[in-house]
Amino acid sequence: MANQEHSYDFRPVTEKDLPMIAGWLAEPHVAEWWDDPQKEIAEIREHIDSVSVEPLIVELDGSPIAYLQSYDPHLEDDHPYADQPFGTLGIDLSIGRAELVGVGHGSAIVRQLVEQLFEEGAPRVIIDPHPDNGRAIRAYEKAGFRAIGRRQSQYGDVVLMAVDAAGTEEGG
Repeated sequence: MANQEHSYDFRPVTEKDLPMIAGWLAEPHVAEWWDDPQKEIAEIREHIDSVSVEPLIVELDGSPIAYLQSYDPHLEDDHPYADQPFGTLGIDLSIGRAELVGVGHGSAIVRQLVEQLFEEGAPRVIIDPHPDNGRAIRAYEKAGFRAIGRRQSQYGDVVLMAVDAAGTEEGG
């Protein structure tokens, strides 16, 4: 069971990680929510040197367990979330190891990353699970996110969820 005692390490993805990530993308619990693994791996490879996307490996006790990326929707042309407050960062998470899904790691990882992004100055963090991905939506709610709307974009049908840094709530 994941709990507050867990501390995760986030490190940049390297070329050497791509075969492992490809393996994760082929796992049924991940494949359901991602496009074709070849296409995804090609994009992740591009992200390694990207300014707008930061691809990360999540490690627990030195062992890689998940793929995580943060991105700035304002650094990409025509990004569907460019309407979010300036400085907003988006994140995506996929826990690679099936036995670690559904035991609290997702919300704990996201909570730790969000705290880090707030410390770095982000006013808001967004995440966009598929509407049918109830497990992810519950995990993100547990991490403090709330649904702010449904979106249809090139990324498909999503529930856009957000969490705001203390003191930056809208109207507050």
